[in-house]
Amino acid sequence: MCPPPPESDAPTPVVIAEVRYSLPALLAELKIERANSTFAMERLDQSEIGKLFKAKPLRRVKPKK
Repeated sequence: MCPPPPESDAPTPVVIAEVRYSLPALLAELKIERANSTFAMERLDQSEIGKLFKAKPLRRVKPKK
């Protein structure tokens, strides 16, 4: 019988594998996504989000007398 492996607090290493895709297939998929209305809505949402974080001009108020 083999003894159980010792428990350690170290995380298990992550194995990264390279994946290659066909460029024509990716371009065709991109063309479909750009034609899709969902993609247009995502771009609209991004522009609206950008407006929220845009620097607003400072407004000067006359001091009360």
